[in-house]
Amino acid sequence: MFKKILIANRGEIAVRIVRACSEMGIKSVAIYADADRHALHVKKADEAYNIGADPVAGYLNAHNIVNIAVAAGCDALHPGYGFLSENPELAEVCVRRGIKFIGPDANVIRQMGDKIQARNAMIAAGIPCVPGSDGNLESLEAAVKLAATIGYPVMLKATNGGGGRGIRRCDNEKELLSNYDRVISEASKAFGKPEVFLEKCVVHPRHIEVQVLADAQGNVIHLFERDCSIQRRNQKLIEIAPSPQLTQAQREYIGGLGVKAAKAVNYENAGTVEFLLDSDNNFYFMEMNTRLQVEHTVTETITGVDIVQEQIRVAAGLPLQYKQNEIAFRGFAMEYRINAEDPKKDFLPSFGKITRYYAPGGPGVRMDAAIYSGYVIPPYYDSMCAKLTVWALDWDSVIERGRRALNDMIVYGVKTTIPYYQQIMQHPDFRDANFNTSFVESHPELIEYDTGLPKELMAAAIAVAIAAHEGA
Repeated sequence: MFKKILIANRGEIAVRIVRACSEMGIKSVAIYADADRHALHVKKADEAYNIGADPVAGYLNAHNIVNIAVAAGCDALHPGYGFLSENPELAEVCVRRGIKFIGPDANVIRQMGDKIQARNAMIAAGIPCVPGSDGNLESLEAAVKLAATIGYPVMLKATNGGGGRGIRRCDNEKELLSNYDRVISEASKAFGKPEVFLEKCVVHPRHIEVQVLADAQGNVIHLFERDCSIQRRNQKLIEIAPSPQLTQAQREYIGGLGVKAAKAVNYENAGTVEFLLDSDNNFYFMEMNTRLQVEHTVTETITGVDIVQEQIRVAAGLPLQYKQNEIAFRGFAMEYRINAEDPKKDFLPSFGKITRYYAPGGPGVRMDAAIYSGYVIPPYYDSMCAKLTVWALDWDSVIERGRRALNDMIVYGVKTTIPYYQQIMQHPDFRDANFNTSFVESHPELIEYDTGLPKELMAAAIAVAIAAHEGA
């Protein structure tokens, strides 16, 4: 087993990995830019090393990060998610420097990161895929011709995209003509390559993904599915495991597809195979994420499997601790991405100092956070500052537990998405498990909540009023 692991990330996921290392008796090493000097992952790790003044560049410098790992005496590196987690260069540099990369082989990362290669691999394996281009689009004219053949609406997608970026829906030829250059520009800026492809748009699908684990001995299992349909502009907001919208037959089918997809590319470590489920109950492969997912917490909660520890074990050459017939789930889990955003202002980021923070607790409540009272959320990173995960035995109960936990959680100093999620918990369609990826855009009224006064200000106002009354 490894003795020391460098965590090539920041924020709550870095804290999560530090905790896994601690439980396994492994020393953890954090890295931080100047903006993260007081971050929680720096405080929690056994060692921490500065990567410079630039708030972003240091986290993207694979060579420098691996140099730090070597100098610190690390024998492995965990990339977390985001930043370099799906960059094959980091995996390759680790191999060259004798550091074990906790993730799949660089060739698999490269293959699955290229949406065309991934799509072709799935077609060859017999995994159903959405009709679309056989490869990258050669020209706008080719896009127009293909769209006319498969029918509108269509999706233009960056071939090397991810995280909901580099995607545009086109409902007609006019929109295709106006979006083509825009997607190429987005692909070039965000992913360094101007390559795009086209797919038939599955209208109002449910977004269902399968968590897989695979070891070097050829064992591949799935940990059931997650429902990620509650999203805004292709960015996930709430994730659920298992999906309350699937039958047992559908669950077994999609789990089998996930395992089949992983085996088709000789996958190793933790990964996620993402699917779209259309209104006729057809599943279509969308992409494979070759890393730990933000929403891994809900899968851990219903199965009891520590996915991060399993990642570390597999990277160390050990076989999976579980066989498929030993994996079962109990109840429902729901994760809320607590973003420092103001939903009332089109989800405008709300960075700044957290003047007071109260974490929820009680039965079935888990918090993964990078915040604390007095912490200043820097403006350079993703707005997600915490994840609240709740569990209960049935669907109605997990909604009520989530509603209660959201009400218990208090973050002063910045705006968050907490009150917005409280609105979702009360919506009858959500409570009836009747939702798809259009849920958020179909319910703009959800942002019409009453902000009122924060509880601490309300208490202060009452105290002032009482004092004034008594002094009258």
